[in-house]
Formats: sequence, C-alpha cells, structure tokens
Amino acid sequence: MNAHTFIFRFLLVCLGFSAFSNAYALELKPNSVEILVGQVTKVTVSKYSGTISVTSSNANIATVDYSKGIASIKGVRAGSATVTVKDRKTSKRVEVKVNSAPTSGLTISPTVLAINVGSSASISVSNASGTVSTQSSDTTVASVSYANATATVKGIKAGSATITIRDSKTSKAVPVTVLNTTAIGDYTLLAWNDLGMHCMDGLDFSVFAILPPYNTLHAQLKDKNGKLVSNNVLLTYEAVADSSGSINTSSANKTNFWSWVGELVGLNPAPDVGVNLDGLASGTPMPGNKTPSLTPAPMSYNMAYEWFEAEGIPVTPFDDKGNKNFYPNVKVVAKDALSGKVLASATTVLPVSDEMTCKGCHASTDANNNAAQIAAKPKTGWLFDADPDKDWKRNILHLHDEKQAGNKLFNDALTALNAKGYKSSGLLATADGGQPVLCVACHASNAYFDKENKTTVMGGMAGIASFTQSLHLKHAEVKDPATQLTLDSIDNRSACYQCHPGSVTQCLRGAMATATDANGDPSISCQSCHGNMKAVGSATRQGWFNEPTCESCHNSAAPGKRAISGVDATGKAIVPSDHTFATNANAPVPGLNLYRFSKGHGGLQCEACHGSTHAEYPSSHADENLQSTAVQGHAGPVAECKACHATIPSTVNGGPHGMHTTGDAWVNQHEDANKNGTASTPSCSYCHGTTSAGTPLSAIKVAKTINAGEFGTKNWPAGYQVSCFSCHNGPNP
Repeated sequence: MNAHTFIFRFLLVCLGFSAFSNAYALELKPNSVEILVGQVTKVTVSKYSGTISVTSSNANIATVDYSKGIASIKGVRAGSATVTVKDRKTSKRVEVKVNSAPTSGLTISPTVLAINVGSSASISVSNASGTVSTQSSDTTVASVSYANATATVKGIKAGSATITIRDSKTSKAVPVTVLNTTAIGDYTLLAWNDLGMHCMDGLDFSVFAILPPYNTLHAQLKDKNGKLVSNNVLLTYEAVADSSGSINTSSANKTNFWSWVGELVGLNPAPDVGVNLDGLASGTPMPGNKTPSLTPAPMSYNMAYEWFEAEGIPVTPFDDKGNKNFYPNVKVVAKDALSGKVLASATTVLPVSDEMTCKGCHASTDANNNAAQIAAKPKTGWLFDADPDKDWKRNILHLHDEKQAGNKLFNDALTALNAKGYKSSGLLATADGGQPVLCVACHASNAYFDKENKTTVMGGMAGIASFTQSLHLKHAEVKDPATQLTLDSIDNRSACYQCHPGSVTQCLRGAMATATDANGDPSISCQSCHGNMKAVGSATRQGWFNEPTCESCHNSAAPGKRAISGVDATGKAIVPSDHTFATNANAPVPGLNLYRFSKGHGGLQCEACHGSTHAEYPSSHADENLQSTAVQGHAGPVAECKACHATIPSTVNGGPHGMHTTGDAWVNQHEDANKNGTASTPSCSYCHGTTSAGTPLSAIKVAKTINAGEFGTKNWPAGYQVSCFSCHNGPNP
C-alpha cells in the first residue's frame, strides 16, 4: 500500500469516526431560553454519553436541576446566566435570560379554571393586540365564547379541556377541569392538606428515619346558610388523576417503610395503611388511614376541631407509572348518610417530598474540592454503599459515631436503647445489625404530635438537645455546597432548600412565594418569616410550636415589617397588638397560636379559605387552585360571599377579618358605616388607604360588574383597587 492510499484510508477512518461522534454528540433543545422570575422551563438533553451534570453560572439568577433527560431551569431574579450541561465527553451551554415581569402582551386572568357541569366562569383578557379568538380543545367538555374582553367558559360534561385565547401576536392556554357534582349549589366542601408539604426522608427506612410517609387531610362542609355541617353526612377520599394525567393509588410497592415500621416505632400497620399518632401518648393510638386509591376511604369527624380528617395518610412522591409527582391529587366526596346522595365534592393535593435528604454534603464522593463535602466526610472516609438511598444515611451515622465517641450522654442513650436492639458500639453498628435508628428516640421532636392529647410522642432523652436545635445549630456555620455562603447567612436564600424541600418540590409556593420588590426581585424568603438558622435552632425555641404568626407581618405596621422577619433573634414570633389578620391565641395548646389549628369566619379553619401553610392561595402549583376556583370562580383565598352563602349577608363587620359585605349589596349600605372604625371594626383606611384611593387589600380578584345606582354601572377588571374615587370625587363628596 503506497503512502497516498494509506493517507486516503486514514482520512476515511477519521471522517467516519467524526460522523459517528457527531451522531452521538450531546444535544440541548433549546440552547437559549427567556423566562420570567418564578417560571420554570425545560431543556431536553439527548445523545449524551455517561453521567450528566448541570450547573448554573449564577444561582441567584437561575437555578437548574436535572432528571431523566430534562434540565429544569427556574428564574430566580432578573438578569442573565449560563447553564452548563456536561456529559463525560463534552459540555454544552444554554443562555438564560430572566425577566422580572411581562413587559407587554396578552394577559389573562385566571390562568386555570375548575367549574361544574352546567356552570360558567369568566376569563378576563387585557393588553390584546388585534382581533382576539378563543377555542376549546374539547367542546364536548367545555365550550367558550368571547365578547367585551371576556372569555366565557361553560362546563358541558366532566373531564378536562384546554381553552386557547389568541390575539394577533401570541396565545395563552387555560387548563379547565369540569366537575360533575350533584346539588353542589346547596353545599360548599373545602378540603386541604394541613402542612402544605409533608416530607419523608427517602424511600429506604432500613438505616434510619427522620420522618415517615405521613400526610393529613382535613375537610369542612357548609350549607348555603353558611353553617358547618357535621351530622348525617359521610366524607370519603380517593385518588384521582391530576391535570397532567398522573395518578397515585399505592405506596407499599414504592418504599420499604412497612418492612421496618415495627422496629422504628413499635406499630405494625398493614401495607398501604399509615401510622396514626393521635392517641399514642395515652397508649391508645387511633386506627391508621389508607393510601388514597380508586376505592373511597372514610374520613372521621373530629368534634374538638370541627373538621373531618384522615390522619397519617401514607403517600409517596411517585405515581403509578413510577414518575416523580410531589402533588398527588385526591378527591373528597360528601354524601348524605341516609340516602347516599352526593352533596358536594372537592379536589385537592396531598403534597409529599423526598427531597429532605442530606445527599448534598453527606453522599460518598471522590471529589475533594467542595468545602461542605470535605467537612461532612468521616475521618475514616466515605462508606461508598452501593445503594445510593442507604449511602448518605450510613455516612451520617458513621460521622455521628465519630463526633460523639466518648460522650457520656450518647453512650448512656445507647445503653438505654439496648432492649430495643440498639448496640452500645454505635449507631452504624445498630443499623448494620438490622435495627434502623429512629433519630427522635433521643432528640425530642414536636413534629411527632398527638393532637388528641396535645403533646409530642417523641420527648427525647434528658440532656440531649431537641432535633430541631441539634440540626439547625450544628449546621448554621456550615458552607452551602452551591453558594459557599454559610447556611446561617440571611443573604443565602437557598440555604433552607439544602435540607428542606426543595428547589424542585417548591415547598414555598403560595402567594408569598411570588411576592417581589420594586426591582422585581423576590421579596420573601424562608428567613423572612422564620429568621436565620440560629434563630430556628435557638435553645429557647420549641420546634414546630414557636412559629411566626400571620399578624407578625400582616398588621397595621406591615409595610415596615414584611420581608424582614416574623420572629425575633430567639425564634419566637413577633406578635403585634393589631390582630385583624390573626391566628388564634392558645391554639392548639396554651401559649401557642398555630395557623394550622386556627379558625375564623363561620367556624372555618384558616387553611380552609387561605390554603395550607407555605401554599397559600393562589399557589404556583396549578392543581392546588382548582378548589378555590371551583367554589368562587377564581384562584385565591375564598373571599367571595357567594361561595358559602345563597343570600349575601348584610353586615358591616361580620365578614372574614371584620370585613363588610361586598358587591352590589354594599353600595346602599356603606353610607351608614362608621368610616373611622370601632374597637371591633377596622377603619376604612385599613384596606382602602389613608387617602381612600385604594390599596392591594381593596383589590378585587376577578373582573366584576357593579350596579352603583345613581353612579351607573361599573366594570372593574381583576386587580382593580376599589376606593372612594371609584364612584365619587373623593372620600367626602
């Protein structure tokens, strides 16, 4: 073979190799994105080789997470960042631009609808360019018509459809769920999860457990006279598909919890039946409740709290196809106990996350360039367990043994637990010997709360710090593996998400999560209400008990207090004298005032109308808004009188938080109201402002037409701030 032939063949081989390499080179679609603050967009990752890693050049601008070929990019604040995606051969970049708010263009409200068969709801349309058209993806489920900047959607039959609204430049999609409920006009059913996000520490419970799969569902039923209904009705819950089609009807096949629950807490519920802590303190635990399935399961009525409940529902963040879903949907149905007639139904979510892990620092790794991981590495090295769900847990027990070696309290605790299978040689030896470690067996935790006996069932051991105190104080000065700021830093907005759910789950996703300052930056973080980690871990604070109250920030001095902190330096709530927007004192026990146990107007629980903790209406998770939209026509706190009353009550101060009647009924009544207020009635300026020109508290949530009598018909768009100037030329016309 001559030299020319060799070179020719060599080139052919190289070109062929190049073509082969290009065919399997890392691809990203798209390679540039433009999103809003709080918005998440997905980039498809394909043709990759080996393990994928993703990083953001500026996590304060945009964060990124990766799972199964999808890089999820979330806008944090306005600006530009670069997301880098790497496989074992190469890397590609996605240029990210984050905008603080839409600058112009088609705007619709609401962006998701839930209506009943035969009912209608309106979508307000603004900033349209040119002619507007509307279309339903399934006219047998929902129809739509358009006139006067309003799209009117009517429910035809039960199901889901998408309403598309277009102008000459763009289009918007509104998911619509049509519910089929008999006699829904006679009753209002509200259901909610008590905490907004329940956590379980992974799917493996053979090493140690912090929190088991444990969700709680509450519900209240009202008749159209505004009275709570508790007698002669049966309430049930069942699994239903969410707006994406995902459904979760089982748990025992997704975690090994039921193999170890007996060793952990001494209870042995059947598979798919949860642990119920109520009554456990007195030795008479109540029956466990089932994982939601296609078979309706009963709820019980709790007379003390005036709600229906299913305590300790075991549910995992995996649907029936094995896909992650942190928000499995459930439907609650109320029936007449005698006739079996359906009175009302409601759809809500049972949020659950397994992001409460310590993998960021405690997972075994060969890398040696991250200060947080270096600090977490046991002196004798990582364990490198082949099971990733066990690896980080075993590393933690190993490190705990090292840190506490020679500590008399620790050794005494192990001795005290010998009868339960704990080994005096340490926690890792205990777990490796077949006895999983229950962290709260030594470290007291009020998360394990028996609300019937109003006490924790995990009181810990004398001299050993509580679980909340131990974790938060121990890690306050630890470096965040992502930002390298200390976790205690008030400027580290992502600190809490290193352990709590989470950058993907979005534990904080309610109305406060989307609040922004004048620059369009998020104005509220976890620390805004709870303080920094040292405050949360203060020795004088009781975890899960000493929590910020609503009025800590929502009070007459609110403009000067929001986004600072709802607690003092010791983690205790700042409670002002203004109790207009207040939780209940001494709820559930003297000295506490917890939102999740507080109630207000008409005996309704605060969470019934406002949504669960951290997921207050309107939530950024669309399915959580279905319920409030169904009962009042728009997402947000249940504040429309018609949601619970067939006849709008006439009151000056009998509404929620001392409010007056709203709508047409108030037009002829407000002239006689005391504008300066009384001891039981806030002054008009509280909501309408000191200049009577309106404030966000006087804003309406959905477009309304008001008959103002001699002042004519008023057409107010969603967000309009009602004031004296809406009809008059000032507060004293």
